[in-house]
Amino acid sequence: MKLLIIEDEIQLAQSIMNYLTDDGYKCEFASNFTQAIQKIHSYEYDCILLDLMLPGGDGLALLDELKAQQKQDGVIIISAKDAYEDRIKGLEHGADDYLVKPFHLPELAARIFSVIRRRKFNNSNILKLNELTLDLLAKTVQVNQQSVPLTKKEFELLVYFIGNRNRVVSKNALAEHLSGDIAGMLEDHNFIYAHIKNLKKKLHEAGCGPYLKTVYGTGYIWQS
Repeated sequence: MKLLIIEDEIQLAQSIMNYLTDDGYKCEFASNFTQAIQKIHSYEYDCILLDLMLPGGDGLALLDELKAQQKQDGVIIISAKDAYEDRIKGLEHGADDYLVKPFHLPELAARIFSVIRRRKFNNSNILKLNELTLDLLAKTVQVNQQSVPLTKKEFELLVYFIGNRNRVVSKNALAEHLSGDIAGMLEDHNFIYAHIKNLKKKLHEAGCGPYLKTVYGTGYIWQS
């Protein structure tokens, strides 16, 4: 899962990034309004953590920009503003949640997971698609009740495909999802092909149907 942390307190942002990276998320960072706008225009995120008081602009304006672009990224406001009027305004502008500073990182992680689960997986921790079962919390996969050992990258890819099922996912989107904003600097995307090849092989050998398909010249699609 890919996150954007928009926060001008560098020490706090680094703490959040370290914690969430250890928790399995791919994290990117913006420290001011201009950087945040560039990130939002260029990439998609599963969830954005948004500070309201940013150098160069108001965080609420970023919510308006997301809405104007019809982006579907989840948003949690993280702010020192603790008045109920601020919380109401943030939620009215399109945020999914509002967490007042200071907060505990495990609570932040739980709220992120809750937003992503609600938006992409019908608010369920267990995903069942025919013979395939994914446990999002335990990060395990079963086919016909038999465990399928996947690497971290393979599991990330599988969750990403299922979260975007029946949509063609481009190779660039996959590279950004796995590598973040350094994807554009990579010489090639061969590592994606290797991960997908291994994922397909493991699922097929476990008895899973051929739901993951190549759309030649475009990308991949999960159809089930």
